[in-house]
Amino acid sequence: MLPAQKNALVALIGDVVAGLMPADGTAPAAPVILLERPKVAAHGDLACNVAMQLAKPLRANPRELAQKIADAILADARAKGLVDVVEIAGPGFINLRLANAAKQSVARVIVTEGAAFGRRAASNVAAPVLVEFVSANPTGPLHVGHGRQAALGDTISALLGTQGRPVHREFYYNDAGVQIQTLATSVQARARGFKPGDAEWPESAYNGDYIGDIAQDFLAGKTVQASDGAPVTGSGSVEDIDSIRAFAVAYLRREQDIDLQTFGVIFDQYYLESSLYADGSVERTVQALIDAGVTYEQEGALWLRTTDYGDDKDRVMRKSDGTYTYFVPDVAYHTRKWDRGFHQVINVQGSDHHGTIARVRAGLQALGIGIPKGYPDYVLHKMVTVMRNGEEVKISKRAGSYVTVRDLIEWSGGITAETPVTDPAEREDALRRGRDAVRFFLISRKADTEFVFDVDLALKQNDENPVYYVQYAHARICSILTQWAGDEASLANTDLAPLDSERALALLQLLAEYPDMLTRAAEELAPHAVAFYLRDLAGAFHSFYNSDRVLVDDETVKHARLALLAATRQVLRNGLAVLGVSAPAKM
Repeated sequence: MLPAQKNALVALIGDVVAGLMPADGTAPAAPVILLERPKVAAHGDLACNVAMQLAKPLRANPRELAQKIADAILADARAKGLVDVVEIAGPGFINLRLANAAKQSVARVIVTEGAAFGRRAASNVAAPVLVEFVSANPTGPLHVGHGRQAALGDTISALLGTQGRPVHREFYYNDAGVQIQTLATSVQARARGFKPGDAEWPESAYNGDYIGDIAQDFLAGKTVQASDGAPVTGSGSVEDIDSIRAFAVAYLRREQDIDLQTFGVIFDQYYLESSLYADGSVERTVQALIDAGVTYEQEGALWLRTTDYGDDKDRVMRKSDGTYTYFVPDVAYHTRKWDRGFHQVINVQGSDHHGTIARVRAGLQALGIGIPKGYPDYVLHKMVTVMRNGEEVKISKRAGSYVTVRDLIEWSGGITAETPVTDPAEREDALRRGRDAVRFFLISRKADTEFVFDVDLALKQNDENPVYYVQYAHARICSILTQWAGDEASLANTDLAPLDSERALALLQLLAEYPDMLTRAAEELAPHAVAFYLRDLAGAFHSFYNSDRVLVDDETVKHARLALLAATRQVLRNGLAVLGVSAPAKM
């Protein structure tokens, strides 16, 4: 049922209930009218428990009250064309069966609204929301965990956008601290001719082959540039650690940019941790906490009383060597988010960040500047196991053998060292297929569940592959509409009465649920719900197509069924767009 139809029915029932209330001033407060899908489909399309809510305050028998409400609904002129049957079940449930005309009208609405179907209009008063995701350290390429984060964050952002929310996508670079110094010394060691395993190789160094690539380009005096940064040219001097550091960070930021572009993810802003030190935000935050009386010194370190705000123990802010622990700039960063007007913030991070939630929130509360207790929101995801050729691909960043996002996209598109794709058009198509599979797969489970990415499954072109199954439904409809070769715009005005078969009505009902599904998924930050829905929709389409032939001789029946197919294609396309997945016309 479309939201507008549901609102009309809720208003009708509300008016009916109001008309049954006593007029002597003893009427209870107006009840909340809830319409839900019955657990058993045979019981009807919608169920309402309003009679059971009112029975006690009205001192009435719930079944008798339900029957009065049912009779009044059917007697109301507004029910015509909206509700056909109202039945009483159990202790007083009101089960409603929608009129076929109400179900059929869904196809017309979808064909008319097109890409806007399911989306709420943007509002000038809607509060902006900042979604921070990926936020990988610029110390190596993006791994598959970052890929899951990218898919989750980008889809959550798109979902919020469907609800009329202004969304700001942000990437936070930890470009300061110990890990950046380790990167610089690792590149320096490779530039000096050392490699992992040599006696001179630093114990803490990064061992991946990419370190050698950076060192080689640095020595060659090459220039690199990240998407939002200034060009950086390698000085070629192995003793110039500052130049090595700047070059290595820019090099890896550029590499991450390429991965993100291949993955189809675009950020509105890249925010540098180093900028928080440069503009004094970290120092001001620390001083504000000291001034608030929520810190103390012990053993030469500065501590924050995070236990006063629900943490399991107090946390060190400034170590005895004068450096800050990593959560301090995080507090400063989130204070900046708040000051920038983002009063709803969603951080998409790995589950290994769980311990930082309490201390970041505690730091924000301790500042006493009006930030609410639950700020920011978090979506934590578990890591990904990659299977290829029936075997697990081990992920070990320090060993340099982890799977990158680029690896996964290429493998899922059929590009390997053994089967390189050199033709530009063919390679672009292969990357598109790989990107679609990776994005769809990585959001197809709840974020807090373990996920096994099966590359062999991603390569299959059959019903076992969920993204292929959904995309094939879209392509199949495109083929049928092309074969018909009629004016698709005319389908918005066709007679939809022939859509009365069991499979047609089931497909229409599922199409009508799309807007509410988007709303729930956005509210619950649950992008996997979109993938589930699309698989169900593809299944409902295939069932309808296999039972109800479309290109029949009867023009009225044919046009009605074509309209249903056009509506289904539109919703498949709309849903795939939310996921950042393409909707090919041919497969």
